[in-house]
Amino acid sequence: MKNIDFKKLISDGKLDSALTDSLSVDAAKIPAERERYTKALDSFSELYGDADVRLFSVGGRSEISGNHTDHNHGRVVAASVNLDILAVASATDDGVVRIKSEGFPEDVVAKGKCDSVDESLFFTSAAIIAGMQKAFLNAGYKIGGFNAYTTSNVLKGSGVSSSAAFEVMVGNILNHLYNDGKVPNVEIAKMAQYAENVYFGKPCGLMDQTACAVGGFITIDFMDPKNPVIESLDFDLTKAGYSLCIVNTGGNHADLNEDYASVPAEMKSVAAVLGREVLRGFEMKDITDNAALIREKCGDRAFLRAMHFIRENERVGAQVKALKAGDVDAFLAGETASGLSSFCYCQNVYTTKNVSEQGLSAALCITEDFLKGKKSACRVHGGGFAGTIQAFVPVSDTAEYKALMDSVFGEGSCHVLSVRRDGAVELKI
Repeated sequence: MKNIDFKKLISDGKLDSALTDSLSVDAAKIPAERERYTKALDSFSELYGDADVRLFSVGGRSEISGNHTDHNHGRVVAASVNLDILAVASATDDGVVRIKSEGFPEDVVAKGKCDSVDESLFFTSAAIIAGMQKAFLNAGYKIGGFNAYTTSNVLKGSGVSSSAAFEVMVGNILNHLYNDGKVPNVEIAKMAQYAENVYFGKPCGLMDQTACAVGGFITIDFMDPKNPVIESLDFDLTKAGYSLCIVNTGGNHADLNEDYASVPAEMKSVAAVLGREVLRGFEMKDITDNAALIREKCGDRAFLRAMHFIRENERVGAQVKALKAGDVDAFLAGETASGLSSFCYCQNVYTTKNVSEQGLSAALCITEDFLKGKKSACRVHGGGFAGTIQAFVPVSDTAEYKALMDSVFGEGSCHVLSVRRDGAVELKI
C-alpha cells in the first residue's frame, strides 16, 4: 500500500482497533499514535520515496520476577509492554538493508555482509542487522533487501530493553517481507540472541528478546539455556485493576559493569564449591548445610546471593501458579518478597562504590510509604545498582503515584505502562 493511502486510512481511524487490541494502546493516546504513524510514513517518503510500504511494531519488555536468576539457569516471569518500536518498511530487489532510526545515522548493510562476523562492527546496529540475516539463513529461511524508517518510544535507560526490541524488529521485518510471516516469534527471539552474542559481541541471555517477541505475560525456564521452555500466561494486569509503573531514578550507570558482573560470578563461585557450574539444581538445604564452607571460600555476600537465587527461583514457580489460578494477591506477595530478597540478599539496589547515591532505595522507600495499606507491590527493576524500580499500583491511585514520583525524580520519570497483548507484529488495515 502506498504511503498516502496508509495515511488516509490511519486518519480515518482504520488502525485504531489494532492499536488498542493488539498493542494495548490506551484509548486516550490514539490521536497521538495516529500522528506518530503519519509522521513515520512521511519520514520514510522523504528518505526512500513513494513506495509500497508495510507497518511493523515490536514492544519493549519488563522483567516481572526472577531477579538475577537467568544467568544461573533459573526461571523468570517477563512481559511485553505498550512502548514500542514502529517501523515503516518496503522490500527492495538489490539485497541491501537500509534502516534509518529516528535520531541516528542510517545503517546500510550490503548484500553478503552477513557471510562472516566483522569484529570492527561490534556494538553497532549494523552488526545486529547482519547477525539477524545470518540467523535466518542458518535456520533455512529467506532474506532480502529492504528500506525501513523506525521511531521508538522504548526509552533508553528506562529498563524496558530498547536493544532487544530493535533486534526483534529486524527479524519481524524479514519474517513478513520474505517468509510470509511463518517464522515463529519464539524462533525470532532466539535468532536475536544469536545476533547479539555472535555478531554484536555481547553475551546476553534470552529473556529480553523473548518477552519483546512473544507478547503478554510469559514465563521462561532456562534449565537448558540452549532450549529454554517458554510458556505464555493468560493474565490481564489491567483487568485485574493494576498499572505497571516503571520509575527512572536517574542514577549514574557509569562504572557499574563490575557490580553487574559480580552477581553471576559470585553465584557461580558458590556452585563451583558445591561441584557444579551454576546454582540451578541445588536446594536451600544444600546451601545451608555447606554455609561455613561457602562463607570461607566465597565470602558472605556470595553466600547471601546464592540464598537469593534459590528462594527467587522457587518464588517464580509459585507466582506462575498464582497467575494461572488468577490469584492476584499471591502474585503480588511474591513481587514484594522478590523486592526484599533483591535488596537484602542479592544486594543490587545500590553500588557500594558510591553509597551516597541511592536513588533506587529512595524510590522504593517512597513507593512503600505511598502504597501502605493497599494491595500492591514494588521491587528493583532489571539488573539494579542504579536506574529503575517497578511498582504494581492500583489504577485508582496511579495518577497520584505518578505525580509524586515525578515531583521527586523529575517530570516524566514515572512511566505508566500496560502489558501489551501481542509481541512482534505486522499491522494491517
